[in-house]
Amino acid sequence: MSIDFHDFTDTASLDAALADFITDRLTAGLGARGRASLVVSGGRTPRGLFTRLSQADLDWSKIDITLADERWVPPDHADSNERSVREALLIGRAAAARFLSPYDGSVTAEEGCAAWRAGLASFARPFDVLILGMGNDGHTASLFPDAAELGAGLDPANDADCLAVHPTLAPHARISLTRRRLLDSRTLVLHVTGADKRELLDRVLAAGPVAEFPIRLALHQDDVPLHVFRT
Repeated sequence: MSIDFHDFTDTASLDAALADFITDRLTAGLGARGRASLVVSGGRTPRGLFTRLSQADLDWSKIDITLADERWVPPDHADSNERSVREALLIGRAAAARFLSPYDGSVTAEEGCAAWRAGLASFARPFDVLILGMGNDGHTASLFPDAAELGAGLDPANDADCLAVHPTLAPHARISLTRRRLLDSRTLVLHVTGADKRELLDRVLAAGPVAEFPIRLALHQDDVPLHVFRT
């Protein structure tokens, strides 16, 4: 387990430093391969980061962006992760980026997964940067401890890019990248803020089953560099 910790006293400093960090990684990807890819997570935590990152001096027309997961709701729904990305990240300079929506309007997340998988085929592997969040129950992306689909999502032998998830303790059906696809990245970032998340992070860093706290899929592995940005 090799983790680089980046500690900050306030979210504004964290957002600025993380935006610079991501910009550097995307710049390197553009220089080496001509295109770069960024996978982000939703929720309230990354809003400030998105705003800072949207102004980065990058050739955004050559950057592909998608989400690590999505609630199965339309993009104009208040709970949509895509809505947050469009409002805070795909503005300013970053409006030129190519965004792949996980939500295609299908009736079920199971149906939508096929379309998302097809779109992901156009992304270079591995992703250049993938940003993860952490829920209060230790979930990441939409890999929830209580979900019946968790085993399939965490199975390293499951080579599917995504799967539908139906958590029992969170609203909405979901669609999520699998463990294997999340770890198919050049750089992983865990973005956490607040005292409660800091305390939880201490718990999930301890050895234990990944299924107990799915964020351990990123913390307890040695294949992909992990950077933890925390306040």
